[in-house]
Amino acid sequence: MFADNTLTPKEAVRLCALGSIARAPQRYSELAGAVRHFISRVAGPQIDLMGTSIELLRYEGLVQAVDGTGAGMEDDAILAITEAGRVELTNLLTARLRAGSDLSKLIVALKMRFMDLLPANQQRAQADLMIETVEGELARLIDLRGAFAGDGDGCHLTDWLDHDIELLETRLAWLEEFSARL
Repeated sequence: MFADNTLTPKEAVRLCALGSIARAPQRYSELAGAVRHFISRVAGPQIDLMGTSIELLRYEGLVQAVDGTGAGMEDDAILAITEAGRVELTNLLTARLRAGSDLSKLIVALKMRFMDLLPANQQRAQADLMIETVEGELARLIDLRGAFAGDGDGCHLTDWLDHDIELLETRLAWLEEFSARL
């Protein structure tokens, strides 16, 4: 994790892989394809995200072959999450969010995809964390917008900030509704 307890790109891949096999064991090749597909659709193809080996999860004891035929990718073993993998998945799912980055967008998508794997109280805590993150980002942009309020109608920055503020307000309303349903 980064110093602020947010996930690194490598940990985003781990979250995607562990969350995927926590739902149901799957073959190594299927897992690798599912991880690559999801991450590239949310964040675009990025070498720092795709370079992480799923085989490392087996080596670290977070997943294991369940069909008894082998260790992983060399024989396309069916992989399942271990108890240590479930602990790691919970740690990754409950990590803090870094506002305003493409990686954060991926992490939020992963949290939403796998949040139901957490107990209800941790799901609510994650929804509250997302609300807090959006509120912080919204406050930051409103403050920035205020600094440029006197620049007149010709300032494209204020138009852009107004657009981003509107998006964040919409996201905040959605998250508050979502949190109320949990």
